[in-house]
Amino acid sequence: MFSKKPDAPLPPQRKRNVANPGSTFSVLGPDVSITGDISANADLHVDGKVHGDITCKAIVQGEESVINGSIEAESARISGTVKGTISARELVVLRSARIEGDVRYEALTVEQGAHIEGRFSHGEARASTQGAKPAAKQNGNDGGEPVLTVAN
Repeated sequence: MFSKKPDAPLPPQRKRNVANPGSTFSVLGPDVSITGDISANADLHVDGKVHGDITCKAIVQGEESVINGSIEAESARISGTVKGTISARELVVLRSARIEGDVRYEALTVEQGAHIEGRFSHGEARASTQGAKPAAKQNGNDGGEPVLTVAN
């Protein structure tokens, strides 16, 4: 009445990340708090709290995330709180972001409503001004106050 079929071979296991097999993505969830520096060769998504410097290929920060330390990445998408410097080739600052620190970038997008306390410097502009006098000295300022210089 019931016949037993011969065991069929199982299909081969599929690899994860088939679209981009070489990429990896690490997530620090909202319940994670890390004290210490983070260095990753992968993309990093941070929803928790980090008390230390972060160096990675790309970083995406969640709205509730807090990073107390510097960030260095090829690309960064910031939407939480950062207390420290940010250096990224491509930087996107979303409206929910709160940044206290200097920002260095090559390409920059800032949404209306973002809060940033610090100085901005363009990555290429910094390299091309080596050997030049600081703007504060050129304008007679003692360097204690920020100076806006307009190029013709």
